[in-house]
Amino acid sequence: MPVEQATIPVTDDGFVRGDGIFEAFRVYGGKQYGLSRHLDRLVLSAAGMRLPIDVDSIRRDVETLIEARGEADYAIRIVCTRGGHTVVKSEPLHEFPDSISLCVVDYRTTIVLDGLKTLSYGGNVLANRIAVERGFDEALLVTPAGLLLEGPTASLFFSPDGKKLITPPLDDGILDSITRMALLKGLDVEVRSAALEEVLGAEEAFLCSSIREIQAINRIDDHVMAAPGPLTTAAKKLYAEAVQARIADAAANIS
Repeated sequence: MPVEQATIPVTDDGFVRGDGIFEAFRVYGGKQYGLSRHLDRLVLSAAGMRLPIDVDSIRRDVETLIEARGEADYAIRIVCTRGGHTVVKSEPLHEFPDSISLCVVDYRTTIVLDGLKTLSYGGNVLANRIAVERGFDEALLVTPAGLLLEGPTASLFFSPDGKKLITPPLDDGILDSITRMALLKGLDVEVRSAALEEVLGAEEAFLCSSIREIQAINRIDDHVMAAPGPLTTAAKKLYAEAVQARIADAAANIS
């Protein structure tokens, strides 16, 4: 149905309290990428939030929507609320610039929500608004003690020497990103905790997510970096190949 006709009661705690979960991923020319992995994470989020969902029904809804949209590029968002409502909707893709500037914003993770992709995104969107107020594109979330985390909607990779990439570990409270997992399988990456001072002296850095894919970082606070650097370019190439390979495999299995 058109989004204008879709409604959710104002009594739903998904709206009232942000009590719910979501996933978002891209569709390329009518072919989904990473649906099973996103649904697996949706199940984990649902378990962590003690929220009952019917993942098989959600998968059918996603497949129905993709078939109805035809051969197009867009994003799909899945939302499951405490009030028992599930929304599967398509969204136009934002045009992300080739590179982006980040402003460091202090952020403290909520331990009970670590690893869960919930609707409680108030802190994340506020961090980005603070960054924009300061003249930057987006925020880089850092703990008050100076420990690197991630972007409000993306994972962080950086290289201190232009030779090896570093990304923070899940134990530091970041989201288990689907795109991050794909890059860890194909790139030489050290997964460890890192201090803010390290990225402020980095040769290059980038953000990644299912929607934005790979996006170079040209500046963090006053520190300017190559954008894109060679490792960022390699990551973009690897991810593009991974997407096309999985889509091709899915098409071959269907035929």
